[in-house]
Amino acid sequence: MFETLSEKFQGVLKKLRGHGRISEGNIEEALREVRMALLEADVNYKVVKDFTAAVREKALGAEVLASLSPDQHFIKIVHGEMAKMMGGEALDLDLARRPPVSVMLVGLQGSGKTTSCGKLALNLQKRKRRPYLVPADVYRPAAIEQLKVLGGQLGIPVFDSSPSADPVDICREAVRYAELNGYDTVLLDTAGRLHIDEELMEELRRIKAAVEPSEILLVADAMTGQDAVNVARAFHEKLSLTGVLLTKMDGDARGGAALSIRAVTGAPVKFVGVGEKLEALEPFHPDRMASRILGMGDILTLVEKAQETIDEKKAQELTRKLRRSEFTLDDFRDQLVGLRKMGSLEDILGMIPGVGGKLKELKGAVPDEKELKRVVAIIDSMTREERRNARIINGSRRKRIAQGSGTTVQDVNRLLKNFQQAEGMMKRLTKGGGKKMGRNLPFFR
Repeated sequence: MFETLSEKFQGVLKKLRGHGRISEGNIEEALREVRMALLEADVNYKVVKDFTAAVREKALGAEVLASLSPDQHFIKIVHGEMAKMMGGEALDLDLARRPPVSVMLVGLQGSGKTTSCGKLALNLQKRKRRPYLVPADVYRPAAIEQLKVLGGQLGIPVFDSSPSADPVDICREAVRYAELNGYDTVLLDTAGRLHIDEELMEELRRIKAAVEPSEILLVADAMTGQDAVNVARAFHEKLSLTGVLLTKMDGDARGGAALSIRAVTGAPVKFVGVGEKLEALEPFHPDRMASRILGMGDILTLVEKAQETIDEKKAQELTRKLRRSEFTLDDFRDQLVGLRKMGSLEDILGMIPGVGGKLKELKGAVPDEKELKRVVAIIDSMTREERRNARIINGSRRKRIAQGSGTTVQDVNRLLKNFQQAEGMMKRLTKGGGKKMGRNLPFFR
């Protein structure tokens, strides 16, 4: 996400650091490169023009020109204007109405509406809401079945829609059913088209009038860049969107849609899809996203992800084991599985200040998803005694473990070496040696 843009900004800031003082000349040079970087990232031309003009006005102020740290002042200004461009502050769903609250998901075919409906339901479920899924796309029978499958995976009820029924009647009856059965949030998965037409908009307007939704979210494919912005503008004009959910953000290294939509349409981005898994949905925080683009990290999101995936009791138990030098391969596997649940390693590393701009350097050193799965398979192929005491794993045991996990003896040797390094690092941390943690991590060598 934003990988190319982030690299360009890192280059601009690096050049600024080479100047003792900031001047109109080097500001103009920096802004020229910023403008090109944003345009290459497929950001709307007018948005780029307004953004650079605002940065120029603030960067040429007397306080900045007199500063001895030009890059710090410049990055502060760019960060503020970029966050402002994306909406300034994070906006959540408006769920304060008397339940059941209706949320309409609209968009073109192929944008990921049905999957996003499931992701949003899971997000609400984690917040202790009681969501109810409604398949209202009667023109694509597979959409009805897909939502039923998603509902089954999540343990969330799905309204029994009929392909022959009128979508407006489906939505109206579903809301009534939700009210009678204690569901507080109704997610309406509406029909899409390959392109915007009056027939589609008329149906959506009728649904809006029938259920009076608290939220109308456009689901747009971030990979389509400025096309997503144009689609958002058209839907906003017809339906008065309350927000946008951008899908496939993990596949868009440019990010022009996320940077442009709010400024062009006025509709805020509320969520971003960052992967195929149902857990891969994040609230959109403009200030945090600006920090990630500028290589400043995103510690708040990292902490929130950790809090969602880490079991407090298990964390306390691990601390107790570390103090007693009882860190085992089972514990090692649990930590890796927990890390996987937080998302891709590249995303996690991108949230660490100072690491975002060095992801390319780290790509060869950081284990990918396949490598992590291989590690888990190797550990699962060990006996209970071997997992408790790795020191008993001799040559013949290593060969048996490799055969059982479908890997090689070299893979097993590498895992055991990494485990020993991790074990040593954990012991140092519990003895107050945490300052050197980064250089001792086995995966960063």
